[in-house]
Amino acid sequence: MPDMTLWKLIKELKGPRYTWVDLTHELSPQTPHWFGFKPLQADLLFDYLPDTDKDKLAPMRCFQYSVASQYGTHVDVPRHFFKDGRSMEEITVQEMMYPLVVIDKSAECAANPDFMLTIKDIENWEKIYGRIPENAFVAFRSDWHKKINLEFPDENGVPHYPGWDVEAITWLVKKRNIGAIGHEPADTDPGFVTTREDAYPYPGEQRILHLDHIQIEVLRNLDQVPPVGSIIVCAFPRLKDGTGFPARCFAICLVD
Repeated sequence: MPDMTLWKLIKELKGPRYTWVDLTHELSPQTPHWFGFKPLQADLLFDYLPDTDKDKLAPMRCFQYSVASQYGTHVDVPRHFFKDGRSMEEITVQEMMYPLVVIDKSAECAANPDFMLTIKDIENWEKIYGRIPENAFVAFRSDWHKKINLEFPDENGVPHYPGWDVEAITWLVKKRNIGAIGHEPADTDPGFVTTREDAYPYPGEQRILHLDHIQIEVLRNLDQVPPVGSIIVCAFPRLKDGTGFPARCFAICLVD
């Protein structure tokens, strides 16, 4: 008799004990994205026939899309910053699903848009929820997805949004052996770090990718996911030599 365990598991996960949370922004010209990218463009290639031609076989509707590789909710892979790093076709399917840890610093980010998530913040989180498991996806909740403008530049053009401290990223990889990180803004590093003339450009983003891990940027709805106990699935194309691409991410959570 064939083993139907996995089929039963799917049925259970889609049942009333679990809720599925979409962590992805929809793709459109209005999608939140890094300020240096143009909005998505869609060119109609083929379209349905008019109603007056119903007696004919209607052709399909198809578009040709033009979009930056790191647009909207997207994955960054090591090749994004490092020419010898793994590109998208080298990311395994096992790297698309993880135990999900959500560190909520939304109140702190509301009070301080330059908030930086540190090792101390993570250690304090662990005192409440326990040790972060190996191969976890650690998501930094800031509630930044609720904002129309992701960057908030001041009168001097300096953007303000929260991000990771580079040493916190190193600590998570070295001390907790995590699988990936994610966040709601369009950058790993806080805005004031990315614009400092005396700083290494994008140090946090470079660190996670240099350590051969992926990250997901411009997440949403982390406020609908508990701190522990959920799983996250992050799907994206197997693009040859790809440095990143819009991704579809969702969490499966136990209902309280």
